[in-house]
Amino acid sequence: MRLQRIFDPFTLILIGTVLLASFLPAKGQAIVYFSWLTNIAIAVLFFMHGAKLSREAILAGGSHWRLHLWVMCSTFIVFPVLGVLFARWAPVNVSPEIYAGFIYLCILPATVQSAIAFTSLAGGNVAAAVCSASASSLLGIFISPLLVNLLMHIHGSSGDSLRQVGSIMLQLLLPFVLGHLSRPLTGRWIERNKKWLGKTDQTSILLVVYTAFSEAVTHGIWHKVGAGSLLFIIVVSVILLAIVIAINTLMARRLGFNKADEITIVFCGSKKSLANGIPMANILFPTSAVGMIVLPLMIFHQIQLMVCAVLAQRYKRQQENGDRAV
Repeated sequence: MRLQRIFDPFTLILIGTVLLASFLPAKGQAIVYFSWLTNIAIAVLFFMHGAKLSREAILAGGSHWRLHLWVMCSTFIVFPVLGVLFARWAPVNVSPEIYAGFIYLCILPATVQSAIAFTSLAGGNVAAAVCSASASSLLGIFISPLLVNLLMHIHGSSGDSLRQVGSIMLQLLLPFVLGHLSRPLTGRWIERNKKWLGKTDQTSILLVVYTAFSEAVTHGIWHKVGAGSLLFIIVVSVILLAIVIAINTLMARRLGFNKADEITIVFCGSKKSLANGIPMANILFPTSAVGMIVLPLMIFHQIQLMVCAVLAQRYKRQQENGDRAV
């Protein structure tokens, strides 16, 4: 397998952005300008997400209600339960914000693009993946803020859950809906420029990360997080992902799904969205805490890409061997 299938180049840029914010953080009035810029970039990001989603794909995958129900259960029940149990166990003496970051990671919706891409590569049910991942992303706009208020206790978080949901709807859902409604006018142009537009997704995330870590650096994030804490986050992320993949695989087989649907469940039910998680964190948490809280998410994001790349290749080989046997 080629190295670029395992190591996501975007993650290297993401690490570079964190280093840039560590050595040259935005301060004072500059942070205000960056905040406005990131809000605009996020609105564009979700507008494009809405414009990319075709109604044909929604209708094609929407009938698999049992599959979608389990993916939602994995995303918004199994994951949060594991996150809360782990945070309450707290086996290692690290910053409480790291444990809070794992809870936050666990209550986020699934990814959209990478879940669909890995499902396609592995030979899974792509139509169901499009519908399930998109539904997870939309439901997360409502469910994740409610779970934050239910399961997390972050001093200085911005208001009650209803106000947070309202802010997220305004900043994320409204652009998404407008983008989807614009699809008759913008759909063909977006398809023609899909590769170039993918860069806008990454640029939006990089802007948010730079702004969040600039704030975190000024509040002393690297005095709280050392090499030991980073290693701890990596190990826990690997274990958490392995447990969730095992649960999803087992449940897919117990519930009688075929191999294509099992693949969809594994990739849609075990992923967490960096694209949704970082913008939401800016709304849900005080600026001084955002950098620490999203750190587990950033590390988990790369680990899930690496593991799922290997797993997708394994599923693909199994499918090819099965076809040859027939």
